Amino acid sequence: MSDVIVLIPARMAATRLPGKPLLDIHGAPMIVQVLRRAQEAKIGEVVVATDSEAVLAAVEKAGGRAVMTSASHPSGSDRIHEAITEIDPERRVEIVVNVQGDLPTIAPHDIKAALAPLSRAAVDIATLAAEIRIAAELANPNVVKVIGERIEPRRLHATAFTRAPAAGPGPHWHHIGLYAYRRAALERFVSLPPSDNERREKLEQLRALDAGMRIDVAIVDSVPLGVDTPEDLDRAREMLRR
Repeated sequence: MSDVIVLIPARMAATRLPGKPLLDIHGAPMIVQVLRRAQEAKIGEVVVATDSEAVLAAVEKAGGRAVMTSASHPSGSDRIHEAITEIDPERRVEIVVNVQGDLPTIAPHDIKAALAPLSRAAVDIATLAAEIRIAAELANPNVVKVIGERIEPRRLHATAFTRAPAAGPGPHWHHIGLYAYRRAALERFVSLPPSDNERREKLEQLRALDAGMRIDVAIVDSVPLGVDTPEDLDRAREMLRR
């Protein structure tokens, strides 16, 4: 086994788009499209972590690997922690990449880019961001912004994440919720209670910052489409058709 694994958490209990992981995109369930993008990144084994027998069956039918996890997990981080504990009890895997299961159009090279910040030993967690280029996104609370120090042309050291409107001179950064964890950092993260900042902003990554964990950010060129509504699904189908 490689020292890197990509885990894709997938649950069926989406309220805005019921049965989301199994919705068809050009002859394959959405979760299988995400699986393919992650496999195309070629950074390690890819496994879907799910609470659904139907999702597990769809992934296996497509030739992928999936594992069953508890239906009671509060977050994808908890789900992938259970999965890696089951998959790799010998602890050979050192880096766990968490790719959301509703990103069928994510570029494989962006998944790979998330590993780059972990080249610095001080970094516990790596994630992605792209520059905000649409003015309306600056004030949109659904667009999570990264605040941090630019330490390299394509890298930030994150000091905060917020839903508040971006202010002051740019560039401003749109956070992309894909994470690469050191194994020990993932284990520590899921053991921590939610922090006050996390509860206020409803942003799980603030728990890590509040605990003194270091998050660095790889800058990529575009934000992948997250599929949450029927309109998003239509857009994803059109993007992948092209």
